[in-house]
Amino acid sequence: MEFVKCLGHPEEFYNLLRFRIGGWHKVMPKMDEDSLSSSLKTCYKYLHQTSRSFAAVIQALDEEMRHAVCIFYLILRALDTVEDDMTISIEKKIPLLHNFHTYLYEPDWRFMESKEKDRQVLEDFPTISLEFRNLSVKYQTVIADICQKMGHGMAEFLDKHVTSEQEWDKYCHYVAGLVGIGLSRLFSASELEDPVVGEDTASSNSMGLFLQKTNIIRDYLEDQQEGREFWPQEVWSKYVKKLSDFAKPENMDLAVQCLNELITNALHHIPDVITYLSRLRNQSVFNFCAIPQVWDKAVLIVCGRGRPKGVCSGGDGGGCSATTVLVCCVQEHGSLKR
Repeated sequence: MEFVKCLGHPEEFYNLLRFRIGGWHKVMPKMDEDSLSSSLKTCYKYLHQTSRSFAAVIQALDEEMRHAVCIFYLILRALDTVEDDMTISIEKKIPLLHNFHTYLYEPDWRFMESKEKDRQVLEDFPTISLEFRNLSVKYQTVIADICQKMGHGMAEFLDKHVTSEQEWDKYCHYVAGLVGIGLSRLFSASELEDPVVGEDTASSNSMGLFLQKTNIIRDYLEDQQEGREFWPQEVWSKYVKKLSDFAKPENMDLAVQCLNELITNALHHIPDVITYLSRLRNQSVFNFCAIPQVWDKAVLIVCGRGRPKGVCSGGDGGGCSATTVLVCCVQEHGSLKR
């Protein structure tokens, strides 16, 4: 109920989350790597190499759950690496995505043709798939199912643009909502959380959509440079003729207006996020789910308070508009890095 009461006051919500999580050192215990097998050590090495932020929050989980989520993340990172690699032809990429879940049970399968920066998770996939098969069957079932659904969803969007807000939701469901659903099913399967956490797919989906939409907004310039477009045409076409036009300084005001609309869309998922977090009873699971929301997404929760005339900082609670922070990053830096 505390979360619901503070929903109308974003700053209070942010501070309540910080209070609920506790101190940094309290929730980020150092992992005992000496007890890990060599293949599991390698998996955690890849986890740190591919995402420092997720590596940190995964350490907040209890041990059995920590390993399952680590392997889940690496498998989906490998799948995502295939999707992102623009050097792989669509003709080759579609069967890779469709069949990726089957490679989990092929000890020797690996992919050596990727040019992406995270290609090591494909080149050494046998190590990852080995640790997948070492997981309890209840975790394997969830991970393989989500991998199959995500692969088919990614393939669907390979050769088409996100035109409508409805399609934006669909794409974000495939690449992030399914992650939230899968994680929730893992939490319930472990019995760290009640069955309702894994059964309420709508709330789990919203957790993923909120984070993914924030990432899509944030990564505008990087995606433009890579030839990818994920902003819904239904929204951006109200302001410019081409999505790339937002990178021009003279279009700052139009970019702010478009960002306001996209941010408002993302914020519609907040009630489900609150519902989801309020159900969690295991502290390590709560920390894992809440910390990313606090770290990277507070910029969307804090409502705009006017445009600053100078350089703005994400920590400026009094003068920074969330939209202006994002526009600055889009036009000057390309993205907000974790």
